[in-house]
Amino acid sequence: MFVFGPLLVIASIGFFCWLLFTLAVFALPFFVGLTIGMWAFHTGAGVLGGILTGVAAGGATFGIGQFALAFAPWAWLRLLIILLFVAPATVAGYSATHGIAQIAMPSAAWQTIFSVIGAIAVSVTTFIRFTGMAAPGPAGQGRVRG
Repeated sequence: MFVFGPLLVIASIGFFCWLLFTLAVFALPFFVGLTIGMWAFHTGAGVLGGILTGVAAGGATFGIGQFALAFAPWAWLRLLIILLFVAPATVAGYSATHGIAQIAMPSAAWQTIFSVIGAIAVSVTTFIRFTGMAAPGPAGQGRVRG
């Protein structure tokens, strides 16, 4: 049993890190959906109304972001849209890594160092994923005409 404990801990940390990297793209839609859902619940929509409103708001946020990313005519505007999605993912990456670091090590300095490294890793991963989702520039750009 002593052999399986550390292996299970390592496997679970690996699973949660994979889950964090996979779901970091959806940090902004999740935050918007959660905020709108809580607002709807507190204004009297009930549990089901809050859940449905939150899911609709989160889906709309992701859809609007994808639509804006696809039809943004300038590269700086695409970068701004991508950064709007990367910023909450950075905060989520820092918080998740800090939670894992608090479990693993007692030193506050090392917790912060690993948390910043985790935030940077999640930010870069989210940026790369959204850059891959971005539509290429207008047709014909970059071709040499002879």
